[in-house]
Amino acid sequence: MTHHVHPQGICESESVGEGTRVWAFAHVLPGAVIGADCNICDHVFIENDVVVGDRVTIKSGVQLWDGVRLGDDVFVGPNVTFTNDRFPRSKQYPAEFPKTVIAPGASLGGGSVILPGIRVGRGAMVGAGAVVTKDVPANAIVVGNPARIRGYVHEPVPEVAAPHHEVNTAELVGGARIIPITVAADLRGSLAAVELGWDLPFVPARFFAVFGVPSKDVRGEHAHRECAQVLVCLRGSVRCIVDDGARRDEVLLDSPNIGLYMPPMTWGTQFDYSADAVLGVFASMPYNGADYIRDYDDFIDTSGNGLPIVQQDPDSRRD
Repeated sequence: MTHHVHPQGICESESVGEGTRVWAFAHVLPGAVIGADCNICDHVFIENDVVVGDRVTIKSGVQLWDGVRLGDDVFVGPNVTFTNDRFPRSKQYPAEFPKTVIAPGASLGGGSVILPGIRVGRGAMVGAGAVVTKDVPANAIVVGNPARIRGYVHEPVPEVAAPHHEVNTAELVGGARIIPITVAADLRGSLAAVELGWDLPFVPARFFAVFGVPSKDVRGEHAHRECAQVLVCLRGSVRCIVDDGARRDEVLLDSPNIGLYMPPMTWGTQFDYSADAVLGVFASMPYNGADYIRDYDDFIDTSGNGLPIVQQDPDSRRD
C-alpha cells in the first residue's frame, strides 16, 4: 500500500494516490478518488462522488459530499461546510447533485460555508466564516456573509497619487502601464482631453463607458487576444487588477488625469467601484466576441504563464 491509513481511520476507496495520509476517525467511501500527497485530517468524511486532486489538505471536521471537486494544492480549513442540495428535504434526493468546484491553489478558511454548484477560482482565498453564495473569481479574496470581494492575492503597486502629483508611468506586469491624460480645471469646471493617435498607444476603434455599478460588484474578468485598451476613471474611483498569468498588480484609478493601458493578453478585473464611478474605456478594435478569453484557466493555458503553487511538506502530519 502506497498511502497511509491510521488504525482508527477508514478508507474504503482503492483510488488513493501515493503518499496520501488518512488520519484517525476519517472515513473515505469506496467511490471517492483521492490524489497523491494529500493530508486528510481527523474526523473528515468523504462521500462517493468526490474527486480530490494532489497535495490537498483537508482539516478536521470537514465533510465532502457527492459532487465536490477539489483541484490540486487546495487547502480546506477546519469545519468548512459544503452543501450539495439547493432545496434539501429528508429522504428526497435530486436527480443529480450539482458540482461544486474548488480550483487549483484555492484556500477555504475555517468555518466557511460553500453553497451548491459554486466555483471558487484558481488561487482564490475565502475568509474564515464566509458564506459563499456566488462564484469566486480566480485570485480573489472574499469575506463576509454573503461573501464579497475585498481584494486580490498579489503584491499591490503603490496607489496612484492625486491629480496634482506626478503620474507614475512605470510599467506594470505584462507591459501594462499608467499613462498621463491632460486635464484642465478652472472656476468654470474641468475638462479631460485625449488626442486620438497621439496620447494613446493606439488609435481607438471603439469607446464605451461603465457606470452605475454597485460598489460590491466586479466587472471585467476577461482578457483580449488582440485588442488593447486604455481605462480612464472620469468620475469617482475604481480599483483595477492587471494580470499576465504569472504576476498581478493593482492600480487605483481615482482621477481623470491618469489612464491604465492594458495590452493584449492581459487579464483585467475592476472592482470596488465608488457609487459615482464612471469608467471610460478606449479599445483598439471594434467589438469581437471571439477576441475575448472569459475563463481564467483558459487564459493561463493560452498565455503559457501560471503562478507557481507552493507545495505542502509531505512529512507534516496535519499541516
